[in-house]
Amino acid sequence: MTTPESCRRHRARKITWQAVWLLTSLLLAGCAGHPAARPHGAPLTPAEIEATWLGQWAAVTASPYPGKSGFTLLSRGQDAFRLRVLLAEQADRRLDIQTYLMGDGLTTRVLLLRLLAAAERGVEVRLLIDDIGAVGQGAQLAALDSHPNIQVRVYNALGLARGTLTGRVLASAPQAARQHRRMHNKLWVADGALGIVGGRNLGDEYYSAGEPRNFTDLDLLALGPVVAPLSQSFHLYWNHGLAQPIGRYHAVTDDAWQTLQAALAEWFDSEADSPYFADLRQRYADATQGPLVGRLHWGEGVALWDPPGKPAWRGRPALAHTMAGQLLAQAGEPTRRLTLISAYFVPGRQGSQWLRALAESGVEVEVFTNSLEATDVPLVHGAYQRYRPALLASGVALYELRAEFEPDDEASLAVGMSASALHIKALGLDEERVFVGSANADPRSVWWNTEVGVLVESPGLAAQLHGLAEVGKTPTLSYRVGRDETGRLYWETLRDQGPVRLTQEPGGFWRHVGAGLSRWLPLEPLL
Repeated sequence: MTTPESCRRHRARKITWQAVWLLTSLLLAGCAGHPAARPHGAPLTPAEIEATWLGQWAAVTASPYPGKSGFTLLSRGQDAFRLRVLLAEQADRRLDIQTYLMGDGLTTRVLLLRLLAAAERGVEVRLLIDDIGAVGQGAQLAALDSHPNIQVRVYNALGLARGTLTGRVLASAPQAARQHRRMHNKLWVADGALGIVGGRNLGDEYYSAGEPRNFTDLDLLALGPVVAPLSQSFHLYWNHGLAQPIGRYHAVTDDAWQTLQAALAEWFDSEADSPYFADLRQRYADATQGPLVGRLHWGEGVALWDPPGKPAWRGRPALAHTMAGQLLAQAGEPTRRLTLISAYFVPGRQGSQWLRALAESGVEVEVFTNSLEATDVPLVHGAYQRYRPALLASGVALYELRAEFEPDDEASLAVGMSASALHIKALGLDEERVFVGSANADPRSVWWNTEVGVLVESPGLAAQLHGLAEVGKTPTLSYRVGRDETGRLYWETLRDQGPVRLTQEPGGFWRHVGAGLSRWLPLEPLL
């Protein structure tokens, strides 16, 4: 029976815990809340786009293909980095960048230096980063934001404990239902004329500059009519109430950008001859007067994205209200071939049933994901493990990327891969349709995070994706997972120029422990 005294004790305990949380948060990072302007943004008009060099180049390039958009895949990390540098250098009016993470390193520092140089030319630069990606980088982002032509906003922000990830996690606990939901989008839009979507954040490991390992990743470059809705998606996020100016959480002087620019320039002078930049110069020495991009594939493109308010929604949304639901509705079912490439693959009961039904109906179903030894999140791999036997029994082909490739392997060199983990998020349906974006095939991307991507109908682009998938099957790069007559799994690969069949899943002891935890704990809905 509830009594007035028990109610008073309950309220007292609640107030005490709230006070403890507030005091802990204040000790972790101090209070935030500086005044900062938050102007509303709008896409460039067609006339403004056409007045830029990139807009004119895109219009001339697309003129033989009226109503179509042009696309190409960027599989090499160096190509993806070089293109971003070129867009920053060639932009006349605006650069819009949306990212989940921003790591420090060679490529990030060069891009920041190029963004500052663009701003000095009068280009409006807007950077929207998920607040988790801004942890520990508040001062640098605020310094960047202090430039009159640069705005930086953080998404789904927390005003406390911004200095370290550990502190941030502790301070997020009282708001865990919202704070575990993140803006996972990756998008570049230059002068409203060219767009890049895919899996790459800002950080050396996404551009083949990481040590000792990198991510094998993929971007889609787009120009033409599909860029307008991509730009619209950026503005919906940029203008949403969850996007807040970095200046509200970190105060700097008005000229902080000058100090940042000087420090970056001094650093670049000392690193200009580093092996990575030397390799870049040698690789593109003969391409300085060539086209901005390589061969384009023309077709219809549909930009898809999650509603920007998704992180603030209560509970799990209806599938129809998510980007994943839009993709299923617009892509349709394959009739001949399905190629699914996902860094983190947790199909769930319904997804597994769908894939198995396709395979049993005669559709060639191939799934590419990380092996246990390659993944950076063993917990997710553990959730995937439980679905493998049934998928294999139905005829689904499973390929798991190795952590280390064979020395001087021609297949890895052909696509610029090095010792790595898979980070690609792509889908190929039959020989016509391709989806590339930021979403993994897992519950987190479907239900909790926000994502963006483009669905394309183009046989040429589909052939390009399937070509990359064929390279991914190479036994020097991946394990082909199989199932013997007793139901036991095995992993086939090539080592020292000879075929090998492993009966124990490749991966160290602690990786097996991490994967095992997710099989014992009810974590799958959050992974």
